[in-house]
Amino acid sequence: MAENNAFLNLTIATPEGILFVGKVDSVKLPGTKSAFMVLPLHAPIISSLNKGVVTYVHGGETTSVDIKGGFVQVKSNDVSVCVEI
Repeated sequence: MAENNAFLNLTIATPEGILFVGKVDSVKLPGTKSAFMVLPLHAPIISSLNKGVVTYVHGGETTSVDIKGGFVQVKSNDVSVCVEI
């Protein structure tokens, strides 16, 4: 069963290596059908990502990463993003 944490464990990986690993409050992603936000306790999902911007809030600061596309998997507050930048 998923733990009731107030954060997400985010990993952003590229073919060149790991771009970010850490605890975040939220992640906004450019899904193929539409943009969507992931918050703690989000339902499990796997989605393809379009060209756009991945935005995450970490320690009160918002960071944005331009991507060419990729995939995301969300499961038990773990968000794994594999993208090309």
